[in-house]
Formats: sequence, C-alpha cells, structure tokens
Amino acid sequence: MISVLLIGMGKFGRTLGEKLLGMGDEVMIVDKNEDVINSLGPKYADATIANCTNEENLAAMDVKAFNACVVAIGDDFQSSLEVTSLLKDLGAKRVISRATTDIQRKLLLRMGADEVIYPDMDIAEKLAVRLNSDKVINYIDIDSDYSIFEIAIPNKWIGRKLIDINPRKKYGMNILTVKKGRQVISSLDGNYVFENGDQIVVFGDTEKILAFANKTK
Repeated sequence: MISVLLIGMGKFGRTLGEKLLGMGDEVMIVDKNEDVINSLGPKYADATIANCTNEENLAAMDVKAFNACVVAIGDDFQSSLEVTSLLKDLGAKRVISRATTDIQRKLLLRMGADEVIYPDMDIAEKLAVRLNSDKVINYIDIDSDYSIFEIAIPNKWIGRKLIDINPRKKYGMNILTVKKGRQVISSLDGNYVFENGDQIVVFGDTEKILAFANKTK
C-alpha cells in the first residue's frame, strides 16, 4: 500500500483515484471545486477543497508524508506548472504531472516533475497500433525502440512447437508468457505446442514486432 496526494479530480483524476483505491492505497484528493469534493470525498481517506497554487494551502497538506504526489490538473496548465514547482519546493518525494503536449512535458520537467504522463496521447498511440493490426491486443513502450506486446498467435502457429517456430531467430522477439483465457503459462519449454486462442506476451524491437503482427494471419 502506498499513500498518494491526488490534485485535480477531473476525468483522469477520478479514474486514477478509483484505481488506487481498488489497489488498497491511501489517497487524499484535492480540488478547488466544492461540489466535486463533496460528492467524491466520502470514498477517500481525506478530501480537501483548496487552490493548490497557494503555497500555504499546499504546505498544510504535509506533502513530504506521501509516497507520491500526482498533479492531474487538465484544464489549466499554468496552475499545473505552479503546483508542480511548489510540491518540489515543499519537499515532495515524487511528483508526477500530467501533460498534453511535448512542450508541456519539457516545462513540467524543468519545474521539477519527476515524471510526466500523457494519458490522452498514450491512448491515441495504443489505438493507432491496434487499428493497424487485429492481432495486437495491447502493448507497453519500454523506450523508443523496444516494447512489450500482447498478440494473438497467427493461425499457422496452431499445432506447432515453440522450438520449431523459433520466434527469437525468425522474428526478433522473445516470448515472455502465453495466455489461455485467464490462465497464464509463465514457464515455457521448446516442446510447448500452440493451441487455437493462445495469446503471447512478447518483448523485442517495436518495429519488428509490429511488422510481424501486421503480416501474419
């Protein structure tokens, strides 16, 4: 369990807050809108109506005590910058701020953010990848060159052994696990025989994996 100070309860903030609660985390929410806090407050360990661009308001929240502070303000970038800077000045351990453009990301990093996230951009990129291949179920970027993909196996793999397919050599990707519905097979040997409906979780060069997913049926 971790403790999180979540500032800004728009759509993104609400979704993040619900996920954190579901994982058993202790979350304090803050928003300057009284109606928002009154409606959401009972779910959380603490809820405060405050304008966090005011240093005194933010200092009263003991930001050092939280494992992470998330600046989820989406409709006022100037406020996001100011809150990010104030959090670092007040000794916050980890500040994660939301951005919608690369320029915003650079500015937030300069103001002290430890990490900057692009929720809208990430969703758009994942959708673009999925639209271009009906085999790709999900993926995570590791860096600019490598990713982890969840992919439905091509039909020609059904009934064949892993050692005979040799995906590392042929396609430049390492199979991490095989998923069969809710079952996950984490320990694979070369004699594993693929079955209809198998999904593979693979790691490797992003372009090579996309090329594989786009050309296989």
